[in-house]
Amino acid sequence: MTQSLLERRRIEAEFAKSILESLTEDVGRERAIAILVRAVIGLAEKAGETFAAQRRDGPNNGFPDLLAYADILSAWAEGDALTIDLKLREADRLEFDVLRCRYADMYRALGVADLGAVLSCNRDKAFCIGFNPMIRLTRTQTIMEGADHCDFRYAIETGPAPDDEPGRDG
Repeated sequence: MTQSLLERRRIEAEFAKSILESLTEDVGRERAIAILVRAVIGLAEKAGETFAAQRRDGPNNGFPDLLAYADILSAWAEGDALTIDLKLREADRLEFDVLRCRYADMYRALGVADLGAVLSCNRDKAFCIGFNPMIRLTRTQTIMEGADHCDFRYAIETGPAPDDEPGRDG
């Protein structure tokens, strides 16, 4: 039986909470969160690379486009984990809103709502970098941070990444 991504994130959150508590005792909470952020970003970039390796036939210097990227939405939404309102799906642009996020609900239920953005939302830009470094994600709000929806806007850009995009949301 295959685990849903939501269930995997629940298991990871419980483990991360325990690790974070131990790290906090040794290095303080701020430093412990920074270590956790770095680890999550690394995992997300690697996941993006793995997903892209299965689709390396795109016109973007061999990188897959946003039509291929959109294929992952069903895995993220599996088990009714996300309610997605797809606005635009093109090779160089992908836009959607997340209207319901059971990941946010799950982090709150586990008592780690403050870690939800670190453990889940934080992955989004890093996943893009691993999948196709020309993808830029703009997101101005998330359910995890209290908004009524998340607004995901992806575009393929050929210029260099802005300096404020080390792989994580700001």
